[in-house]
Amino acid sequence: MAKVGQERIEEIENPELAQERMKQLYEAKGYPSDWIDKRLRGVAIRQNLTNEWKSRGIMKQKDFSILTAEISRATFGITPNEYKKHKKLPQKSKINLRDHMTDLELIFTMLGEKVTTEISKKEKPRGMNENKKVATRGENVAGKTRKETEKEIGKSVISKKNYLKKRTILFTELKTAKKITN
Repeated sequence: MAKVGQERIEEIENPELAQERMKQLYEAKGYPSDWIDKRLRGVAIRQNLTNEWKSRGIMKQKDFSILTAEISRATFGITPNEYKKHKKLPQKSKINLRDHMTDLELIFTMLGEKVTTEISKKEKPRGMNENKKVATRGENVAGKTRKETEKEIGKSVISKKNYLKKRTILFTELKTAKKITN
């Protein structure tokens, strides 16, 4: 426990250590390194957006969820819950949808969130209604770009692909390894 506590203190002093630990966790789960890079960049972009929302008066978890759903709807045409169903992810679990997105899904999520952050910084919306309008506008940029991309590549960016099988295999292997060592 003391070692873990010391590691977290070191991560507070040097956030790159926390990012490296996060990268190692994703590697251990079997994710490819180029996907991990996108996922970590997406975490940073999301954090910037939530910080921006906080500075604009958004404080309740429910409001963050509403704005996030608005962003998803404008980018992909579906809410996060609908997206989880599409990917056949457990609905009531704490599984993070973004951990099951493909490269393109992550890229479009990042694009919309970054554009939303930039519009918000420029216009300084106050309260839920104004922030919701900004979120929709930012994500409409990502949604339009996604549709153009789909025309060019001839297929939907919205994928049913998830990483559940990899995770199940990994956790089964870890449980087996633990039994052998005990």
